[in-house]
Amino acid sequence: MPRERILFVTGRLAEFALRRVVNELSHREEFEYDVAVLGISVAALMHVELVRRRLPNEAVAGTDRVVLPGWCQGNLQELAEHWPDCRFERGPKDLHDLPEFFGRIGKEKPALDRYDIEILAEINHAPRLSDDEFVRQAESFRSSGADVIDVGCVPGESWPRVGEVTRRLREAGFRVSIDSFDRNEVEAAVAAGAELVLSCNGTNRDWAASLPAELVAIPDAPSDLSSLDDTIAFLRERRTKFRVDPIVEPLGFGFAASIGRFLDVRRRHPDVEMLMGIGNLTELTEVDSAGVNMLLAGFCQELGIRSVLTTEVINWCRSAVREFDVARRLTWHSLQNRVLPKHVDSRLVMLRDPKIVSQSDDELQRLAAQIKDPNFRVFAERGELHLINRDGHWHGTDPFQLIEQVGPLDPLHAFYLGYEMSKAVTALTLGKSYTQDEPLKWGFLTRLEVSAHDRRKSAASELVSKSDVPSPPQAETSRG
Repeated sequence: MPRERILFVTGRLAEFALRRVVNELSHREEFEYDVAVLGISVAALMHVELVRRRLPNEAVAGTDRVVLPGWCQGNLQELAEHWPDCRFERGPKDLHDLPEFFGRIGKEKPALDRYDIEILAEINHAPRLSDDEFVRQAESFRSSGADVIDVGCVPGESWPRVGEVTRRLREAGFRVSIDSFDRNEVEAAVAAGAELVLSCNGTNRDWAASLPAELVAIPDAPSDLSSLDDTIAFLRERRTKFRVDPIVEPLGFGFAASIGRFLDVRRRHPDVEMLMGIGNLTELTEVDSAGVNMLLAGFCQELGIRSVLTTEVINWCRSAVREFDVARRLTWHSLQNRVLPKHVDSRLVMLRDPKIVSQSDDELQRLAAQIKDPNFRVFAERGELHLINRDGHWHGTDPFQLIEQVGPLDPLHAFYLGYEMSKAVTALTLGKSYTQDEPLKWGFLTRLEVSAHDRRKSAASELVSKSDVPSPPQAETSRG
């Protein structure tokens, strides 16, 4: 069969890099290609109308598909109507993402909408919060993926309002669990609609077993699995619904042995429902919690632990619920499809990036030689910052020195460059990719940014709408 012929459209500044990437890609994907460079420097300024006017008919002739820059604005249907024998599509915004773009063609990205691990999110020291603050935290946990709100009472203190707060949560549509050994607190919460009680062992099972709620059975002491077996037998005899938590312990205080107990309980009770209180690791280990949550989700998925208890008390765990929500979806997909949890969903890659895109010295030099306008292009490459415009190419590790070298700047321009170089320094520090006018990628924590170019377009459009006169031509931005 004849190989597909693809035309890649770009601006002058990106031509060299695009040809290199596409040449390597064409050998892997087995297609023929050509590159059309329109009379524009920056691909980000491309528009469908400009493509229709400037793209030669002879370049499109015999082409099966035309791939435009991801930044290209306008309705592609206009191009399809103008060249009906060819298919037009937007590629990625960054040309270096073309390999991933082609790798996805014909493949549906998994929805990751399925999971079977339930998240209980604990609101700690509940008696010390106002009702409004309590509901606010519950709403935040629910929006992050929590299935059940766990009311965390304070040991040694009696909270007479636990029933009122539980009832308010139930009226707001929350599922609720109560975390207390105090009989009055537990009975009040269950009467108000709490469906799960944490926890039950030899000290309280006599009265807890009669509650119209599910119980979480734990050993009398973390290492005493025989006491857990006794409680399991007791609850089964009374036909009380329960799940089991063998209790994971913090690092340095029996963590490895406690993980072994989870395995042991699963062997001894293959059909029992299990819960893991993962906060003992995420809260008590001074490390960003996303990786810990991912590993624990994998362990729970493989062992059939269908619920976890977590919280977000300490700052490095401030997004723990959402982290585990992503992790449970990814691990379910991995086990169900027998695939590695890799190159499927990068939302938990937050500190660094899934990949680093870099440009060679040769590419930067070619780019510098082509630039004919005063707008600065900012790059972060191989440990250095680079500023390039028609007047020069400055590079170094100190952004303050670079600003001094490029000469006087108006305040708004100086602020813009300072902001962009600050992002570039962060990227160099952490090993992330930096793209001018784009936000750094922080996984699901990424905050969208409105680029300087888009801000100018928006301001110009607003000016036009107010004055009802044509807007002046826009200067090219620094995105190449």
